[in-house]
Amino acid sequence: MFNGKSILITGGTGSFGKAATRIILESYKPKRLVIFSRDEYKQFEMAQQYPVSRHPSLRYFIGDVRDRERVNRAFTGVDYVIHAAALKHVPIAEYNPFEAIKTNIIGAQNVINAALDRKVKRIIALSTDKAANPINLYGATKLCSDKLFIDGNVFGGREDILFSVVRYGNVMGSRGSVVPFFLKEREKNVLPITDPAMTRFWIALDDGVRFVLSSFSRMIGGELFVPKMPSARIDELARAIGPTCRHEVVGVRPGEKLHEALITRDEARKTLEYDSYYMIKPDFTHFEEKFNAVGGAAVVKDFEYNSFNNPWRVGAEELRSMLLKNGFPL
Repeated sequence: MFNGKSILITGGTGSFGKAATRIILESYKPKRLVIFSRDEYKQFEMAQQYPVSRHPSLRYFIGDVRDRERVNRAFTGVDYVIHAAALKHVPIAEYNPFEAIKTNIIGAQNVINAALDRKVKRIIALSTDKAANPINLYGATKLCSDKLFIDGNVFGGREDILFSVVRYGNVMGSRGSVVPFFLKEREKNVLPITDPAMTRFWIALDDGVRFVLSSFSRMIGGELFVPKMPSARIDELARAIGPTCRHEVVGVRPGEKLHEALITRDEARKTLEYDSYYMIKPDFTHFEEKFNAVGGAAVVKDFEYNSFNNPWRVGAEELRSMLLKNGFPL
């Protein structure tokens, strides 16, 4: 469905954006693929890897989602948008709350308004497990962003535009995440562990990208997609990366949970289960008939999808296999 279409990725020079660019260019023939981000050096670096001379559909567009006019300009002639731009590091958001709000909430509002004004057809926003029952500012801003995008389906009064959200867990190897941190720290033969009992959902970067791209073809508008993925304890990840390293318990950081949820009990009443993913329907009662033909099985009443009770639990060996499969130097 992306052949001959114009696609824009906000935060396009981030880990997700670069992987999405590679997969889209390998799998489709888009009319345009716009990389929208605020860091000129990262765009310069990305342009060396994906030069316009070799990929004529590519466009590199400097801009910040905080700047409504620039976003509006960038969205001219765009069919599909992947909104990946965010301030995502929990401790940084805790200590810089206004900056997180400007990017994650005001930026989301700017993207929604531009999509409505510029006649974008479909847009998917990336969310996080931290948006489910959030206890930190990052999660709270992403929950607010999720609500804005879902409400975008009725806010603008346009029936020819669809807004949806994809929520998943920790991405292996994303910039600033624990996997590259552990790979670096294992040289010291000591890995700092927040809490050995801490669990997280894990998804490979390419799997996350492909799930987002596939969601464009199944979206109806207003739903929140959650892929099924394994979870593991943080000490198991440490053993997978540095099997001979000593573990040093450093304590949970500000704003962190011991376990993360992707679907809460309160969301269970409107959640449908499929073979490889869940779908949380929107609350709009007048949208109900739109979802009558989507299939899926309703989950049980007290269902909760969290990293602690997830039946798909993996240990160090499985994590090591996942990391090797995705090209990490173990």
